[in-house]
Amino acid sequence: MTGHLIVQDIYTAYDRADVLSGLSIEVVPGSITCILGSNGAGKSTLIRSILRLTPPRAGSISFNERKVDQMQTHEVIGLGIACIPEGRRIFAKMTVEENLRIGAYLVASESAIRARLARVYETFPRLKERAKQLAGTMSGGEQAMVSIGRGLMTEPKLLIIDEPSLGLSPLFVQENFNVIRRINDTGVTVLLVEQNVNQTLAIAKYGYVLSQGKIVARGTPAMLSADAEVQRAYFGGAH
Repeated sequence: MTGHLIVQDIYTAYDRADVLSGLSIEVVPGSITCILGSNGAGKSTLIRSILRLTPPRAGSISFNERKVDQMQTHEVIGLGIACIPEGRRIFAKMTVEENLRIGAYLVASESAIRARLARVYETFPRLKERAKQLAGTMSGGEQAMVSIGRGLMTEPKLLIIDEPSLGLSPLFVQENFNVIRRINDTGVTVLLVEQNVNQTLAIAKYGYVLSQGKIVARGTPAMLSADAEVQRAYFGGAH
């Protein structure tokens, strides 16, 4: 099983001001690891650092024992990392199937693409029913399925999911998290970046709490749930 990510002591800056300061995390293969934190904590910057969209100025990142420090973004993705972006970012004027096929743009074989589509449709039967529908006419929850399905079309070893509950009704949030658990059950390692404490800790194996660019707590969901200071300071007692 693969999907082993190690982020070691990274510093990432915008305009010389560090957003991440000495940040270290490990994503264990086969697990669901979560990054919890409020808006402005540095969660998106961490994702951008891993994908080399905003390369760290110091520290190192490795994936499956390969250093990515000098790689370009497309090379990192080529190692088997896919990202489901915050806000879904689907192509509204393209059909569901056209959106999904974009996820397999590096795959030359039509039969291989069809096999991947079949697996996505098995995970999301609703998308199969609506394969020819314009993605922009679908509900927010259905668009979230399209976005996750497009990520799965790359057959990733590590799936980074950024704020999957953002802007969704509670019903679709629950459905999305159930899907994430099922994806993980198939062997895909997941890094879940979220603000939704309850849902995230219900499926994660291990978690980190990020605040002002630093890891302020780490541990199993039970450990984080029991940390009164973490709850009070970073989640407003919401858990």
